[in-house]
Amino acid sequence: MTTTAHSPHGKAVLRDLSPQHRALRRAIPDAYAGWSALHQGVFAPGALEVKTKELIALAIGIVEGCDGCIASHGQAAARAGASRQEAAETIGVTFLMHGGPATVHGARAYEAFCEFADALEAGESPA
Repeated sequence: MTTTAHSPHGKAVLRDLSPQHRALRRAIPDAYAGWSALHQGVFAPGALEVKTKELIALAIGIVEGCDGCIASHGQAAARAGASRQEAAETIGVTFLMHGGPATVHGARAYEAFCEFADALEAGESPA
């Protein structure tokens, strides 16, 4: 287990976004229902393992600079069994494909992933 001091890139981001998403979900429930169906379809097991799909989504979140995406997919990748090394190598691909900005969001993503992995290893909820 790796225990690190965590900045607000993992659980705190998800916690901060939760009331905002809840309010918007109440305002546009049909849009959220469609989004949920799309999410379930995309992340269903198939030729790619769920873990691989979540690591891809984590990489896209880094390239897009989306802290909520980084937190959400970092958590999901950890839950799906991705290792720290798999997360780190996924993040490394973003450096090649997106350059310098990926090094900033990549570092945040790795910290968020490790926060969730630490919680799982400690037998805690990664939420």
